[in-house]
Amino acid sequence: MPELPEVENLRQGLARTIMGQKIRHVEIRKPKLVSGKGTLRRVSRKEKEKFIRGLTGEKFINVERRAKNLVFKLSHEKIILAHLKMSGQFVYKASAGTKTVMGGHPIELSEKELPNKHTHITFKLERGTLYYNDTRMFGYLLYYPSIKAFETANHFSTYGLEPLSKQFTSKYFSAALKNKNGKIKAVLMDQKIVTGLGNIYADESLFEARIRPYRNASSISGLEVQKLYKAIIRIIRRAIKVGGSSVATYRLLDDTRGNYAREHKVYGKSGKMCANCGKPLEKTVIQSRTTIFCPRCQK
Repeated sequence: MPELPEVENLRQGLARTIMGQKIRHVEIRKPKLVSGKGTLRRVSRKEKEKFIRGLTGEKFINVERRAKNLVFKLSHEKIILAHLKMSGQFVYKASAGTKTVMGGHPIELSEKELPNKHTHITFKLERGTLYYNDTRMFGYLLYYPSIKAFETANHFSTYGLEPLSKQFTSKYFSAALKNKNGKIKAVLMDQKIVTGLGNIYADESLFEARIRPYRNASSISGLEVQKLYKAIIRIIRRAIKVGGSSVATYRLLDDTRGNYAREHKVYGKSGKMCANCGKPLEKTVIQSRTTIFCPRCQK
C-alpha cells in the first residue's frame, strides 16, 4: 500500500493534470467501489446513481491529501474521497497525440488498452479522461454532496496528526507515546498518533532513531522519543522530495518511480549488511508485516 510520500506525489500530479476540468460523464462498472469503504462491501445501486448524478457537470477545484487518502474537491462544495489501497491506479489520458500519465499500482494492460478489464470507474473530462483501475478492488471512491456531509461522515475521526503539520510537535509525540502499550512499530502504523506511516517509513524511522521495532512504546525514553520524532520528519520530507519509494509496483502519476528506495537503510534488506555496523540485518513479523532491523544498532 502506498504511504504518505507516494500519495502526496500522486496528489501533486493529479492537481497539475485535472484541476479546472469539468466532468462531462461518469461511468461505473463496479458499484462496489463507490458503495462503501470496508473490505466486505455490499453493492449499492443507490450510491452508484448518487455518485454519477452528483458529479456530472461539476468541476475539479482542488486535490488534497489526508494521510494515505486523496480528497478531491469539486464545485458546489462536492467531494470525492479516494483510497488506492493495495492495487488502485489512476490514469489520465488527454486528447489525441498527448502522453498518457498514470499513478499508483502499474497495470501493464493500461499502457496498451483503456479502458480495460481492470477499469471500474471512468470520468470523461473536458480535455481528456480520468480512469480508476484496480486489480484487486480493495480501493474505493466515495461521493459526498457537501462539505457538511463529508464532515458528518467523520472519516478521519481516529486519525492522528500529519507528521509535517505544525501541530505534530515533539511534546505532542512524547505525551502520546507515554502511556501507549504495544510494539512501537505497530503504534506508528495504526494511524492514531501520527498518520501516513506504513511498513516502509516505520522501519526506516526506527532504524534512524536506533530503536528496535518490537519494543513497547511506553518503554522508550525521552531522548529516544526526540530521535524518533526527528527521524520521522526528516525521512518523510526527504521521501516526498524525491518522489517516494516506489517499491514493488507503485508509480507516480507521470509513470516514473520514486527515488527514495535507493536510500532505504533496512526496508527489504533482510540478511544484508547494516550500512552502519556491518552486522547482518534481521527480520521479524509485527502485525503480519515483515519488519527489518539491525540487532546491533537498534536497542
